[in-house]
Parts: sequence; structure tokens; C-alpha cells
Amino acid sequence: MTDHLRAALRVCHGVLSHTARAALDIALPTLCVACREPVAGVGVCPDCWAKLSFIERPYCPRLGIPFVYDPGPEMLSMEAIANPPAYRRARAAVRYDDVAKVLVHALKYQDRTDLAPAMGRWMARAGGEVLDGADVLIPVPLHWRRGWTRRYNQSGALARIIAIQSGVPVAVDTLRRIRPTQQQVGLSRTDRARNVQGAFKVAPDQTANIQGRRVVLIDDVLTSGATVDACARALLRAKAAQVDVLVFARVVDTMKAPI
Repeated sequence: MTDHLRAALRVCHGVLSHTARAALDIALPTLCVACREPVAGVGVCPDCWAKLSFIERPYCPRLGIPFVYDPGPEMLSMEAIANPPAYRRARAAVRYDDVAKVLVHALKYQDRTDLAPAMGRWMARAGGEVLDGADVLIPVPLHWRRGWTRRYNQSGALARIIAIQSGVPVAVDTLRRIRPTQQQVGLSRTDRARNVQGAFKVAPDQTANIQGRRVVLIDDVLTSGATVDACARALLRAKAAQVDVLVFARVVDTMKAPI
């Protein structure tokens, strides 16, 4: 299947999904995606909003992991010292807790693309320092087979919102997943890294758009960091000047957060 045909099918699906959702919105009240209580607009109700744990300073300047206490300016987490990633910095809007998990799963698996605007705005706010001076946003790509079954890339949906908020353009087809990978859920850190090793590559006709540029990778969740690290390595091999990472949610082990 050609890239043009896949793109056309995605557009058709998006139009149909939007039409169907508009019809449902007329017939049914909007419900909170987390608790299913009626809510004005889209997203979460005030109670679930209060349960979202937004990540604020102090946090590790390299990995964005929140600290339990402030260890002082520019102090790195032990994880950043022991296992420095290929990317320069990572930032996340919220901790991957119960409400954040529901939002991510609804966006990724339940066609709730209406959640992307709010999630993307929160990400743009959290990623102000990595977006400042960035040249291009690169969503973490799906393999085309998974994209076919899922019908859209949630990272791409978030990237488009962040582009509107920040003014940094999106390059959707620059980075490609050149082989299918196993789902990362349930894998150990070592197995996650092995699973995505060599899975990403900058398209040969797109290298000129990467060379010397500051790139921000966009994804929904950061767990071990194996996927975004593999993406960053592919971009750096294509001579990107710098790669940062911006995600909606990240898994935080509070026992490992302080230095």
C-alpha cells in the first residue's frame, strides 16, 4: 500500500469519525472520559481534573522526573546520571496516574481524538522550554500495519495541537518505523530497549529537513524511555543538532525521583 493511499484513507476515516461524533453529541450528553459523569464540553469533570497530577518544578533538568524535595539548581536525578539518554531533555505534562491512563487509552484506542486539544495544550505548557527555539516537531511514528488497524497516530494528533500552540511546524513522515515491534507493555527495561533497537529511521528524502535542526519528539507516554531514545538516536544519526522529548504523561517512581 502506498503512502498516498494510506493518507487518503486516514482522511476519509477522520471525516467519517467527526461526522459520527457530531451526531452523537447532539443526541447524547458529553460524559467525563474518566468517571462517565456528565460534563460541560469535553475531557474531564472537576473532580477528575483535581486528581490529575501535573508535573511542576522541582524536577530533573535532564529527564523531567519530579523530585520529592528540591535538591538545588541543575541537580540531576540518579537515573539521568546512571543511564543518560540520547535525547537532551524530556518534559511531561502529568504523571501517569489513574486519570491520565484513562485519557491516554481513550485517545489511543477508543477514537477519542476530541481529547487531543486539551492534552496538547497541557503539553505545550509543560514543554515551553524545549519548544522555545525548536525547529520541528516529530511525532513518534507507528508502523504502517499498526497505523492501519488503529487508523490514526495519537502522537501525531497531539503534535498538531502543540504546533498550533507553539508555532513550531510538524513533520509527520520524516521519521519512520521501519519494522513492526512488539507492544512494550509488560516488557522489562532491557527487553524494551532490545524491542525497538533499529526500528526507526529518517526517510532518505527527508534528511535535509533534519540536519542541523533542533527536534522535539512528541509521544503520549514515557515509561522506560526506550522508544523515544531509539527515535532520538535515529534523528541524531541523520545529523539533527539536538533532540528533546515532550510527552503527555510519564511514569514516575517516587522512590527513585530524589537524588
